[in-house]
Amino acid sequence: MSAAVFTPPSWRRAAWRQYRLERRMFWRNPTAAFFNFLLPLLLLALFGAVFSGRQADLDVIVPGIAGVSVMSATFIALAYNLTFLREHGVLKRLRGTPMAPSAYLAGIGAGAVTNVVLQLGIVIVAGHVLFGVSWPGDWLGVLVFAAAGTVCFASLGVALSHAIPNSESAPAYVNAVFLPMLMLAGVFYDEANAPVVLRDVAQVLPLTHLVDGLSGAIVHGEGVGAHASALLVLALWTVVGLVLAIRGFSWDARRG
Repeated sequence: MSAAVFTPPSWRRAAWRQYRLERRMFWRNPTAAFFNFLLPLLLLALFGAVFSGRQADLDVIVPGIAGVSVMSATFIALAYNLTFLREHGVLKRLRGTPMAPSAYLAGIGAGAVTNVVLQLGIVIVAGHVLFGVSWPGDWLGVLVFAAAGTVCFASLGVALSHAIPNSESAPAYVNAVFLPMLMLAGVFYDEANAPVVLRDVAQVLPLTHLVDGLSGAIVHGEGVGAHASALLVLALWTVVGLVLAIRGFSWDARRG
C-alpha cells in the first residue's frame, strides 16, 4: 500500500485563510484597533470641534486625516506586526509549514487594505455628515491615491521593521518616523501658510503628497492629472520601500 502523498492547500485558499485569521486577530488586539480606527477618528473629532464653523480649515483637516488613516493602517500596522512576528519566532516557524510565504504575506497585506478601505470610508462619511465637507468630487482620484498610498506606506512599513531590533523598541522607532511626518505634512494646517523651510522639508515626505492628492480629489474635485507630481513622489518612495523591504527581509529573530 503506497503512502499517501501530502498535497498542500492551494495558494488562494491559504491566502484567504490567513486573511480571515488576520481579521480575527486584529479585532482581538485593542492596540491595533486603536491606532487603525480610533486614533484617526479621535483626531478628526478633536480638530473638527476646534475648527467648527471654519469650513476652509475643515476642508484641510478631513483629507489630512484620511491620509493619516492610510498611513496608520499600513505603515504603523506592518512595522509593528512584522517586528513582533519576527522576534517571537512566528516567521521562522512559518517557513517550516506547507503555506507559501507569499500566501502568508498576501493575507497580511489584504488585511491592511481592508483597514484602509474601512477607515477611508468612515473618515469621508464623517467629514461630510458632521463637518460639511463635500462628497469627493473625483472618486477615481480618491481610489488612485488611496491605492498608491497603501502600496507606498506598506512597503515603507515592511522596510522599517527590518531596522527595529526588537518588539519593545518598536513604538520608539515607529513614532520617530510617524510623528514628525504627521506634524510636517500639512495634516492639520494649510501647508501654504507654513514657513519656507518647513514647506521644503514637507515636499520630501510621502504623506504630504498623499494628502495633497486626496485633498484635490475630495475637496476640489481634481483628477489624478492635476496631482501627477504627487503620484510620482509616492511612486519613488514606493520603489525605495520595496528595495529596502526585499533586501532586508529576515525570517529569523535578531536577538539571542
